[in-house]
Amino acid sequence: MFISGPFAGAESDWLTDYKKAQQEAKAGNKFLLLDFTGSDWCGWCKKFDREVLLQSEFKNYARENLVVVELDFPRAKPQAPELRKQNRELAQQYDIVGFPTIVVLSADGQKLWRYDGYFPDGPAAFIAQLQKLRKG
Repeated sequence: MFISGPFAGAESDWLTDYKKAQQEAKAGNKFLLLDFTGSDWCGWCKKFDREVLLQSEFKNYARENLVVVELDFPRAKPQAPELRKQNRELAQQYDIVGFPTIVVLSADGQKLWRYDGYFPDGPAAFIAQLQKLRKG
């Protein structure tokens, strides 16, 4: 398992291994949140990380309700070949053309929501959108 991105560290709940994330989502009946990002070059990705994903409000919500996968497309930092291959395949599968892009899947893999670009309304609005998916 590879862990990196905004939650890398001791309390990290973010994964980079998509298959492991799928298993965890099924086991916990949680949504799978795919974060397609360019962590070392994409300004909007960094802003989204700072203003939404790194906020304690979102981290606490994610810990209880989501399995989050960082699918990174770095330009300068090294990345394991198998991880690069996985991320490219998923980007193709979900027709990712820009960053950041968020794709939310149900525990059984059904696509529920997609958001392309920077989410400007902060963590509370982002969480509210995710909660609507749970209800609807």
